[in-house]
Amino acid sequence: MKTRGEFFMIKEMYKRGMSISDIARELKMDRKTVKKYISSATVPTGKKRKRSSKPDAFKDYIDRRMMEDLVFNSEKILAEIKALGYQGGKTILKDYMQPFRKQAKKKYTVRYETLPGQQMQVDWKEVGEVILDGRKVKLSMFVGILGYSRMKYAAFTLSQDQEHVMQGMINSFKYLIRGWLRFLL
Repeated sequence: MKTRGEFFMIKEMYKRGMSISDIARELKMDRKTVKKYISSATVPTGKKRKRSSKPDAFKDYIDRRMMEDLVFNSEKILAEIKALGYQGGKTILKDYMQPFRKQAKKKYTVRYETLPGQQMQVDWKEVGEVILDGRKVKLSMFVGILGYSRMKYAAFTLSQDQEHVMQGMINSFKYLIRGWLRFLL
């Protein structure tokens, strides 16, 4: 779509006697476009008409699955709507679902609040490999976070077995209690 100014410029140039080819060359546009605007009696409005897409007929179903059922797997939804008669592809469906996925991810990262002394979350993180006594060994990090204060304890270990879990918890309790006592005194 050309601007209103270009529309009137094309009309004026043609009125002065310039050929369609000359106008097209001068304005760097296609001859068919120039011819269309010369023969047009109405000024272009610039409004684009809304095109329908293949998922449009299934948007209510897709929205319900995402918002109510919290299903954001495009492969699963694609299989479901194909069974209902969907003829489109996966890419257009994924493009439609993308903003909803981003919104859902934000909801998943909501902090879980607890009362003091009620919860500690424990997890492992694989940090990488180190060379110990000439051999490569996986290095892990034990992390404990208190649910209320978000106070943290972290320690590196060479294993994620039960013994290291228990030792990590004991050490985290000692560390966190010492911190709590320092806070009180």
